[in-house]
Amino acid sequence: MVPKKITRRHLLALFIPVCLLVMVGIFAGPILRALGHFIVVDEHPDHTDAVVVLNTGVEYYPRLIQAADLYRRGLAAHVVINGNRKTETLRHLEHKGFQACCPWYADFISILTMLGVPEDRIISLSIEDAYDTVSEADAVGRVLLKRQWTSVIITTSKYHTRRARYIWRKMYQDRLNIYVVAAQDDPYDPNKWWQDGRQIRWLLAEYGAWIYYWWKELTGL
Repeated sequence: MVPKKITRRHLLALFIPVCLLVMVGIFAGPILRALGHFIVVDEHPDHTDAVVVLNTGVEYYPRLIQAADLYRRGLAAHVVINGNRKTETLRHLEHKGFQACCPWYADFISILTMLGVPEDRIISLSIEDAYDTVSEADAVGRVLLKRQWTSVIITTSKYHTRRARYIWRKMYQDRLNIYVVAAQDDPYDPNKWWQDGRQIRWLLAEYGAWIYYWWKELTGL
């Protein structure tokens, strides 16, 4: 059987996919790293009234460690934590008699004091109905303003920093001078996030949260 003659069209049909694969191999790494780095900000604050540890999201303990470090370095006069989230299911269980074994803040205060923050410098806020970064910023920020504080550091997971800064600065503008510091012990790595399943979920969820936030702004929901 005589093989078909290889034409220029056949060569192009082979050459184009190979070129595309080579281009993807060359540019995929920089593009993925750019996606990973875009959502991260890490600022250098002056002395502030407090460091606020954001509760929403995951990897909370690195945030506590970072807050204690900022306090020890003299960059914050207080550490503010918040928690005690309540769902309808939990409220139903409490109505039926469920009682937590200990206050929601007990372990967090224990960690902060172990890391060098005096207990009288820790402020714990029960924010039962905060369910995202916006509602948390609204509830916590109002307390900060009542204390007549003028400057705070927000510490949160690395991948959450840019969105947290955008939301807090938009909500409080000239009323609060806001810095954002990423939790250095947070495991998110913008240089190779795509190699770890957890980090892939964090990045996709973060970009999804940006899209949802902008959609709410555009539609007025």
